Amino acid sequence: MELTDQIRKFILENFIVDGDGNLGNEDSLLEQGIIDSTGVLELVGFIEETYHIKVQDEELIPENLDSVNNICRFIQNKSGALDSRVEVAESTVARVQ
Repeated sequence: MELTDQIRKFILENFIVDGDGNLGNEDSLLEQGIIDSTGVLELVGFIEETYHIKVQDEELIPENLDSVNNICRFIQNKSGALDSRVEVAESTVARVQ
């Protein structure tokens, strides 16, 4: 399942109670009342558990978590940063050996 679909599915299953399911990728989750501060914490828990990344307090901003697209970009950026750190660590170990 594509990242966008996974995020959309989580939001639809956990936050949208009217069954409409009409959620655009750029729709503001906060402005539309889909998610509140408690919901943000639930969303962060899902992201950390599912994608094995740590969301820092300073990253809890709308630019990262206020729409499906923002969430996907955030996860991709965090995952890419993790991949880069692993590659650097592996190359350092290889040079030491």
